[in-house]
Amino acid sequence: MGTINTHGSALTPDGHYLVAGSLTAHDSEEPISRPEGVTEDEHAAHHGGEATAAPEDANTGRIYVVDTAKSAITRTVEVPGPVHHVLVTPDGRFAVSTHPMGGGISVVDLESGQLVETLATGPAPNYVVATDDGQSLLVSNTGNGTVSEVDTRHWFVKRNLRVGGGPEHMVLSPDNERVYVNDGASGEVAVLGLSRGEVLARYDVGPQPHGVGLSTDGQILYATSEGGNQVVRIELASGTRDSMPLAPAPYHLAVSPVDGSLLITSRAEARLWVLDPGSLEIIDDVSLDGIGHQISLEAY
Repeated sequence: MGTINTHGSALTPDGHYLVAGSLTAHDSEEPISRPEGVTEDEHAAHHGGEATAAPEDANTGRIYVVDTAKSAITRTVEVPGPVHHVLVTPDGRFAVSTHPMGGGISVVDLESGQLVETLATGPAPNYVVATDDGQSLLVSNTGNGTVSEVDTRHWFVKRNLRVGGGPEHMVLSPDNERVYVNDGASGEVAVLGLSRGEVLARYDVGPQPHGVGLSTDGQILYATSEGGNQVVRIELASGTRDSMPLAPAPYHLAVSPVDGSLLITSRAEARLWVLDPGSLEIIDDVSLDGIGHQISLEAY
């Protein structure tokens, strides 16, 4: 498809486009290739004129906007550094990327294809989630143990919330009152209450926790332990914890909005497991063309 080392990905709300970010820096003086059948003027317009302009920063990353019906890249946008994870805002207007080497996030207007905002959040920003109303983003900063809350109406950091350790992947509760944060340093998931900005609880996951998700009703927490080769299921009301071996190196995790099944990739092998959400038994094992990273799902 013409992408390079894509790691983060997110679908627009209508499912028409997938936004994927490259974790590889590239020489920003190298022009973005023009697809066959596209005129030079059309190409320049799609890329904000960047195809002929000389960018200022050599440490440049890219996001790709992919037409999901055609499996074709419709636009490539340069952003300030390699991209770790990607989010599309609930209104479908913006693509937000985390840049671990740059200490912040970038915001691209998906209609114009222009980079419209860059914002410092903290060292080694990792993951980003949005509240349902789209007015706030939460960005985990692995380098200083914080989560930054970002106002999307005016694009500024409203507050930095202390989690400790090394916060990475996150998931919001359905009521948007709590965010569950994987702490790679402690091997736990921290529960951060957003009203007061305090850690309310911690749940043991195991070495190198990575993916995290919630059941559709918000009652069950799921997490992967990459170092412990297991997936963990925690009933939040009772604190009951179950685990199931899963190897090698369970990695990113997503919960299907259709049937609640778990989709988990492996960091060591090109495969994706589908697990029963109750028993944690494998119900499907899918071969991939490469190592799977951030998972984007569309409800049918």
